[in-house]
Order: sequence, then structure tokens, then C-alpha cells
Amino acid sequence: MPFRTLPHPRLRSRTAAALSALLLPLAALVALTSPAHAAAASTSATATFVKTQDWGTGFGGQWTVKNTGTTTLSSWTVEWDFPTGTSVTSAWDADVTHSGNHWTGKNKSYNGTLAPGASVSFGFNGAGPGAPSSCTINGGSCDGGPSAPGDNPPSAPGTPTASSVTDTSVKLGWAAATDDNGVKNYDVLRDGTKVATVTGTSYTDTGLTAGTDYSYTVQARDTAGQTGPVSGSTAVHTTGGGTDPGDPGTTGKVKMGYLTDWGTYQRNYQVKNLVTSGSAAKINTINYAFGNVTGGKCAIGDAYADYQKTFTAANSVDGTADTWDQPVAGNINQLRELKKKYPNIRILWSFGGWTWSGGFGQAAQNPAAFAQSCYDLVKDPRWADVFDGIDIDWEYPNACGLSCDTSGPDALKSLTQALRAKFGSDALVTAAVTADASSGGKISKQDYAGAAKSLDWYNVMTYDFFGAFSPKGPTAPHSPLTSYDGIPTQGFDSADAIAAYKAQGVPASKLLLGIGFYGRGWTGVTQDAPGGTATGAAPGTYEAGIEDYKVLKNTCPVTGTVAGTAYAHCGSNWWSYDTPSTIAGKMAWAKQQGLGGAFFWEFSGDTANGELVTALSNGLG
Repeated sequence: MPFRTLPHPRLRSRTAAALSALLLPLAALVALTSPAHAAAASTSATATFVKTQDWGTGFGGQWTVKNTGTTTLSSWTVEWDFPTGTSVTSAWDADVTHSGNHWTGKNKSYNGTLAPGASVSFGFNGAGPGAPSSCTINGGSCDGGPSAPGDNPPSAPGTPTASSVTDTSVKLGWAAATDDNGVKNYDVLRDGTKVATVTGTSYTDTGLTAGTDYSYTVQARDTAGQTGPVSGSTAVHTTGGGTDPGDPGTTGKVKMGYLTDWGTYQRNYQVKNLVTSGSAAKINTINYAFGNVTGGKCAIGDAYADYQKTFTAANSVDGTADTWDQPVAGNINQLRELKKKYPNIRILWSFGGWTWSGGFGQAAQNPAAFAQSCYDLVKDPRWADVFDGIDIDWEYPNACGLSCDTSGPDALKSLTQALRAKFGSDALVTAAVTADASSGGKISKQDYAGAAKSLDWYNVMTYDFFGAFSPKGPTAPHSPLTSYDGIPTQGFDSADAIAAYKAQGVPASKLLLGIGFYGRGWTGVTQDAPGGTATGAAPGTYEAGIEDYKVLKNTCPVTGTVAGTAYAHCGSNWWSYDTPSTIAGKMAWAKQQGLGGAFFWEFSGDTANGELVTALSNGLG
């Protein structure tokens, strides 16, 4: 039977992106003053700093400038010092320069004017462990005082405690902040966004969604209007709303892998391999890829592989050979047998992918008709017992992948709302999404926060950032966890991608970190460290420039690590790929970030004993 040749791994978009504004749930906010840079008169402005995230070797930072005067500011300049070994690697919404360890952030042309009471933020990614000191704003003290130390901002309130949690509300309480001139009120922040200002030390937040994760912090304001550091955060999960996205009925993490329909051919990777490798016992979700999207509707991708191919007893999950006349054979029947052995595993049918995303644009013109077609196919009586929901893999809404889409910023939200309405609350509805958070990149082109309200989670494709699709290099890891000195494109890393979704308002619990079970490589490389030049793609078993982990671990062993992932230089070839060790590090990071779990592309790249799946599962716990 002829079969469709698809790119491996799936030729994801090679982009990941930087933040247009970094409005994450805030922690460690510090207002800094500088006796050395005190002004003789009031600066009429304050500048406060927050470290928005920290991954050990680097961090995300944000400065907020506020006009505390009575006249409009026409420009602003923030200056600070970093200790030796700490630096800014990329910045947005300000021009950031430095002389030695002294750093300066000046407004852009579009954000320099600040009316009285207005504020503006600019962000950056930093390398090293240090924190800023000796801060000035327009030459004066960053706390807005006429001279150092000026009127100090209030202290951080106590970390809020949650009580009386219901489906739609939660009561919060916190210890009072202190201030040299008195505390005026408190801002209550939900997922980094202010939802209330109160004079007391308690607040009841209402209008929440059942079965949803929220993060709360509190910030004090003094009588001069200065805000102090944000408190520690408290996570709240409202009651109701069905089960957790992880293990059914538990609070576990999602552990999901993609199984491809075409893997049954040349790769000879069958559903049974999930059992023999031990992987089935270590995951809780499978995405079966891919169904087609054509004519604005969901359609079968490969009928032969999906439900027509008959398996011998030796290749069957249950050890029983298929018969020529059984109604459903193929991978779908094998997945049915797998669920009998492992009833905790949820299986979603994934539609689209790099090759078949072109049909989503037409689907977005009639979301209800698209949802109906998908429901009719996924819930077909022949296999309705196999699939627990649907995953859509649109590469990319309102942006370019294999083809370009112009459906607008609400296209994905319209589709996900229609899918949720049709499939109901009991089914899983998920989406694979871009990791392009660069300035003006793909994440900024779509209302992912709005779409997330209808979804159980996003599979953030944090791989394929770099590869031999740039044949001359520079060599770079295709799945860096963080930025690093010399990265070819700032923001092309997992941490920036996750931060960008959080900044849009997507809950961390609805974000899964992506892992590639393969490497990307170049040939003609003489330099061991990243950043070398090349002459083209390294040879691969199925496609030049790509090779499975199970092959690379033996043919080109790791020679170094960078940014939380590994690379290998063997002869003239240079490869980057994840190992059990780097996956363990990434899982620890995912847990620290409060992510909903992790996923990988795809099972057949792993070893026969599933060592990468084991590392992912053990790392998430």
C-alpha cells in the first residue's frame, strides 16, 4: 500500500519569541535608591525593578517607570549597576546600553511621554546571578525622593493565604506591609494583573472559573503613591470543573508523547513498542498524529495506517492477529488494545501538523462546521471508545509556516470555542502552538490567552529553533532551555517562549514544555563549541540534518552542554540533542515554573528501553 512521506520530525517552525511586555505574576520586586546619584530636587518619577523569572544561569527582568509628578514627562532614563558577571543579553521597549558594569535604559520614541500618574515598563533577559543596584531615574533617586534615601517605598506585604475556595471565588488574607510614612492601600494581583485595590488586608475574589489554577500576589502603596515589592505568590485551584489535566482524578502532570501514523511503515514503530519499551507505563497521554484538515474540515489522514492495516500476532498489543474482515484494524485498533492494558492513558487525535495546516484558514471561516466535522470523525462509532478528545496543530494562525495564513488574531480562539462547545466539558481539547516569542513574532499574532480558556492545555513546540535549514550555520542547539552568550537569535529558547505565553495571560498550568527525541545537525564543522560555521546538513537516516536520539547517542556522543541541552562534535559533524540528563534538568525547570507537564515528539526516536520517556516521567514525578 503506498504511503505518504512526511518530514521527520515534523519540521516545526524554527522560531521562538521575545516579549513585547513582560507582565507575569511578579516576585522579588525591588525599588532601588542611589545616594551617589541623588537629585537636588524631586525627580517626579520612580523606577522599580522585578526579576520575573530565574533559571539559574540567567533571569528575566523588568523595570517600571512611573510619573509621580503633576506635569507630563517627555522622556525617561533609568541607570543602574550590575555586579561583575551579570549582564543584559536582550531588551525590549527601551534602548539598553552599558559602560562596564553601569547600565542605561532609555525610552523608545513611542513610550517616552508619561502623563501624571502613568507608568510604562521595559524588560530584558539577563545572564548571571546578580541584581541591580545604585538606581537613578532621570538623574535622581529611583524612589522619587528629593534626596537619597528620600521617601522609601513600602515593604512587601506577607504572602497571601487562601481560604473559603469555591468553584468561583476565593478569600485572601495577608500580613500588612510597613512604610516610613504609612501604607495607603493594597493592589491585589491575579496572574500578574491587578483585580482590586483595597485598604484592608483581605479580599474575596469572585467570578472565577471552576477547576482553574490562579496565582495571587499583593503589593502595597504608600501615601505618596509609591508601590513597593510584590509579595510572594499563592497558587489557588478552584473547585469543580472536572479532573486535573494530568493523571485522571489526581493532581499529576501531563506526560504526553506523539505517535505518528506513518511510523508503522519505514520506521517500523508499532503501538506494541510502547509496551515492550516500558513507555506505556510511564506516560498518561498520547497524541495520535495526524488527521488531515482539508476543505475546512477534519478528515482521515492515512486510512490504511489508521484503520485498515492488519497486524500479525507478533506485532499486536494483545498478541492476537487481526483478521482481514474485522471492522477496524490498523493503529486505531492497536490503540484500543493498549487502552485495555493501560486504562489511565488518554488518547487524542491530532489534526494538522506542518504539512496539513493549510486547511485551518478555511476552517476559521466557519468554526461550527469545522467542529462538527471533527466531532463526527473523532466520535465515529467505529472508534469512539478509543479517543478521549482532539488536538489541533495549526502551524500557524495569522502567520506563516509551510503556507501563510491571514485569518486574524482571533482565529484560534474562534476554533477552540467551537470545538469546546461541540465536544463538551468531558472531552480533552488541546492545541500545539508556536514557540516563537520574538519581538513581533508568531505568539504576538494571536490571542492565545483567549483561546486557552476553551482548552485543557497547550503543547508549546520548544524545539527546532535552529538547524541545518540554515546550511552554513552558525551551529546552535535546536532546543535550548535558556538564552546564552552567542545565541544566533535572541529569544529563540524555551524560557522566553513560556514567559511570552504567561505574559499574554495563559496560566502556567495550561502550558506543556516540548522535548524533541531527535537531534539536528550540520556537517563541515571544525569548531566544537556552538557558533561554528558549516557547509550543509549532516547526513541522517531518513532526512539530512535530522537523526533520532537512539542513533546519535552511539554514533555521535555528547561533547558538551549549553543552555540546558547537549551538543556533540564528531568528525566534521555537529549535532544538538537532549539526553536523559538534560531532560531531567528541563523537567525540574518545568516544575519550578508551575507548568502543566511536558510532551515529546515522538516515540520512535527513543531507545528500545525508552530511556528518554523514563527521564521525562521521573523528572515530572
